[in-house]
Amino acid sequence: IKISAKTIADIVQMTIEAADEFFRTVAFSDFELSVAKRILEEIRKRLQYLVDVGLGYLTLDRLSSTLSGGESQRINLATSIGSSLVGSIYVLDEPSIGLHPLDNDRLIRILKSLRDIGNTVLVVEHDGDMMREADVLVDMGPRAGEHGGEITFFGTTMDAMNAPSSLTGKYLSGKLSIPIPKTRRKRSAKSIKVVNAFEHNLRNIDVEIPLNMFVCVTGVSGSGKSTLVHEVLYEGLKKKLVSGINRIVGAGALEGMHHLSAVELVDQSPIGRSPRSNPITYIKAFELIRELLANAQAAKIHGYAPGYFSFNVPGGRCETCEGDGVQKIEMQFMADLYLTCESCKGKRYKKEALDIRYNGKNVDDILSMTVNESIEFFKARADGKRVAHKLKILDDVGLGYLRLGQPATTLSGGEAQRVKLAAHLNTQPEGHTLFIFDEPTTGLHFDDIAKLLKCFEALLNAGQSVLIIEHNLDVIKCADYIIDLGPGGGVNGGKIVAKGSPE
Repeated sequence: IKISAKTIADIVQMTIEAADEFFRTVAFSDFELSVAKRILEEIRKRLQYLVDVGLGYLTLDRLSSTLSGGESQRINLATSIGSSLVGSIYVLDEPSIGLHPLDNDRLIRILKSLRDIGNTVLVVEHDGDMMREADVLVDMGPRAGEHGGEITFFGTTMDAMNAPSSLTGKYLSGKLSIPIPKTRRKRSAKSIKVVNAFEHNLRNIDVEIPLNMFVCVTGVSGSGKSTLVHEVLYEGLKKKLVSGINRIVGAGALEGMHHLSAVELVDQSPIGRSPRSNPITYIKAFELIRELLANAQAAKIHGYAPGYFSFNVPGGRCETCEGDGVQKIEMQFMADLYLTCESCKGKRYKKEALDIRYNGKNVDDILSMTVNESIEFFKARADGKRVAHKLKILDDVGLGYLRLGQPATTLSGGEAQRVKLAAHLNTQPEGHTLFIFDEPTTGLHFDDIAKLLKCFEALLNAGQSVLIIEHNLDVIKCADYIIDLGPGGGVNGGKIVAKGSPE
């Protein structure tokens, strides 16, 4: 069965953009049109919505499991637009994730069209363009965690720019900004070269990535950034540096690998899947805290070693919940239910462990403190300065509001990524490491981005290399070197459009 000489196999291999063009121009006889007119209208309408949200580069047979979070969100948005509802509230959580500024303009137009047909659109967002186009801005703060939770401003964007209470408004007005660096790092002789990259839509390109620099890979959605960085570069380097396998997938060769001793992908995957995992176990500060508790006079009398205060082994932990603080109730046909442990009341430890105190606080009191509070607490005593130093790194990456014992399962992707960054800043690996970040600004306010850039500086000053995929213009302008892919997405991408400094 064919439609204008195209079989179903031919059609599903088309990009959405090509399919949209095909169904808009396909010719039918009058009889065929009388049968298929309504179906054809619906196909055209749905494909047009997908093109409008900037997904024209995807093929129709693309597996949903391979889509990014931003792509999935935009498909849901296209579905909602297609339903033509009115009088509804649409709630979107950071729809600009993964979007190039070009696609962002399209998204804003779509949201405005939803508003104009009689809907309310509520967006949680950090993107400056989106905020400037909003009718009403609700600014939460003044800071994060327990220092937030208040409405610091409510009104128009123009009024927010003049409101002294709105930190966001100060960035929107330009009173506060992320400055362009006064100097760029000079290009070193060391580099990694990807030769003849052909994976997915990459067009047999040669890409040179300078080392000891802040390098940014940019381009519109679907231009080949993730394919180049994740599937070709990272996978190739990992096989060679970790496993000693010199087998490159998706490219002819990787040159210059001898310059590196390690490669680290700092992504937004969870730092742990158990409530026992938390920020201080990940950065290895909890080991030092347990040592301080074990050195207390009362702990020495009872013979408690540092391991007694661990969640993971029997000892001082509550054995009813095994140190989780909650008990999981498995519901056969619904999501699992978590209830506060009745034995320890969520404190995770036995009474004997809670009786041991360091500087007046027991282990539960310490885990309940925020990072900012705990820095001051540990800094006050000479034996706690090592802990304070490790925790200071969490504050440097903008996580001062987190509680030390906050379960890893409650952290957002952006928070998990910054905890990983803090762990790397704490350890300072030996040798030369290439750190790869994929959109590290996801979920970050302007003020947090400024802190993040300082962390990149710290890695570079320690002699490491930083490579990031990014759409945020404040980050891109601060890079030493840019590799811009495109010019479009999908089959229209995969080429190097420009390379060099932002200038």
